[in-house]
Amino acid sequence: MLTAWTIASAASLVALALAMLVTALVARRVGRVAVVDITWGLGFVLVAVVAVGVGVGLGRGDAGRDLLMVSLVAAWGRRLAWHLLRRSRGHGEDPRYEEIMGLGPAEPGWMARALRKAFVPQALAIWLVSLPVQVAAVAEVELGWAVWPGLLLWASGLAFEAIGDAQLAAYRARPRESRPPVLDTGLWGWTRHPNYFGDSLVWWGLWLLAGLASGWVPGLLTVAAPVVMTHVLRNVTGARLLERTMSQRPGWTEHAARVPLFFPRPPRR
Repeated sequence: MLTAWTIASAASLVALALAMLVTALVARRVGRVAVVDITWGLGFVLVAVVAVGVGVGLGRGDAGRDLLMVSLVAAWGRRLAWHLLRRSRGHGEDPRYEEIMGLGPAEPGWMARALRKAFVPQALAIWLVSLPVQVAAVAEVELGWAVWPGLLLWASGLAFEAIGDAQLAAYRARPRESRPPVLDTGLWGWTRHPNYFGDSLVWWGLWLLAGLASGWVPGLLTVAAPVVMTHVLRNVTGARLLERTMSQRPGWTEHAARVPLFFPRPPRR
């Protein structure tokens, strides 16, 4: 299985490199690094399809789980990409990428820095987080019980993410003068970043369904994937980076004292 996994991983990495190259060219044309966020969700779908294709070509994997896995990754990735595409239309560069880049698109070295700071790291992150998907594409189901809690966790994460995004969209649709400076109702009263927390649940669910269900050894070898995803969403390019701009809003200090950063709990009075 190790040889088959190596082939699936190598093919996935090549596919991601090509996808990010195309994304970088689009970003150069429109002058916005933020287009990489759309490729983020679709990149996982690409890996799932490529890895399963390798598994089928090698006569490996489990057809039923492969179909379920690709369907789940595609449902999550497509929803995320479409949501980010709609949200970014008509807007300039994302403040997170402005801070990361420190250069305007017309300045020398912009593309090189964009590749180094955004496109290459995100390609590698997708490849690492998708390791359970890669191994499942060439492995049999050994711990079938793990499929069902994985599916339940995936569904909970997707629902958490989708509901949080819908509540945020409804908040932004209200006139600025009639809404509070910070959204703190619904899921946003339990965590300051329900969409990022939902993302992490999705990938813990996929680790159960794809990594651990392939056996204890593949499960242990791929558990770093959801750990890294959770860390990135909470501490790197997700919640922590976004809060550098959100913290400038009136009432943010009080809001942050009541509502947890990432993992949900009832808000404090």
